[in-house]
Amino acid sequence: MSARLSASVYTSHVPAIGAAMDNGRTAEDYWRPLFAGYEASRAWMAERVPDAIVLVYNDHATAFGLELVPTFAIGTAARFPVADEGWGPRPVPDVIGHPELAAHITQSVIQQDFDLTVVNELPVDHGLTVPLSLLFGQPDTWPCPVIPIAVNVVQYPVPSGRRCLELGKAIRRALDSYDDDLDVQIWGTGGMSHQLQGPRAGLINTEFDQAFLDRLISEPEALAAMPHIDYVREAGSEGIELVMWLVARGAMSDLGGGQTPHVAHRFYHVPASNTAVGHLVLEDRP
Repeated sequence: MSARLSASVYTSHVPAIGAAMDNGRTAEDYWRPLFAGYEASRAWMAERVPDAIVLVYNDHATAFGLELVPTFAIGTAARFPVADEGWGPRPVPDVIGHPELAAHITQSVIQQDFDLTVVNELPVDHGLTVPLSLLFGQPDTWPCPVIPIAVNVVQYPVPSGRRCLELGKAIRRALDSYDDDLDVQIWGTGGMSHQLQGPRAGLINTEFDQAFLDRLISEPEALAAMPHIDYVREAGSEGIELVMWLVARGAMSDLGGGQTPHVAHRFYHVPASNTAVGHLVLEDRP
């Protein structure tokens, strides 16, 4: 008996998406096509709510400032409060953790030579709450516990795509050794192409984004070798967030001898605020 990884979910975490939901604007002409693109995944998720989600995201200077920027950090608390990002916390529930599974993942992954930073108090921002809202709507409580894994994609040097993929493999091995029959999903968030400042502010590269989705599905090992400069050149300064998707992809069975995952849903939309939105659901096939 062990935990079972059933699926990986990938989505952008644009803060304006959360604001649109919080302020009742989802039916407006600008936002309607984006939210329509998540309806199939919401229906899929309603039938497959897991026992726990390992959610990979990046903090936006709410839990970590430039005085302390861990490369990889795991939240091990029983509850994660919603952060105030300068205009008050989002009106969404606090996130409930899974301390037992988080402690096991921490122990296992560190013993596999990944130096995780253990965080026992962790306010979570839109990077984590917007994906939950996109897939679960606006419930009074989130339907399952969440284990946050924060990746530094803000302050250089940031981890390589290869390192992120290998972290995903280590998380999968940790789940395989957990002595409880849990259904677990892993989510990778952030991206897709966008740049928030400088002469290229507003950059969106649809061709790159679609190719990234193709390669994430069919050739993740090769994709993991892409250097940082290619992310920045092709997807903008904030496009480097896409390395977090490789953590989730690394946990899938096909990279350990299983079958190619089933693509349950794929969606792409531009723009959301000044960002390209990508979304993918992969069902694991051991």
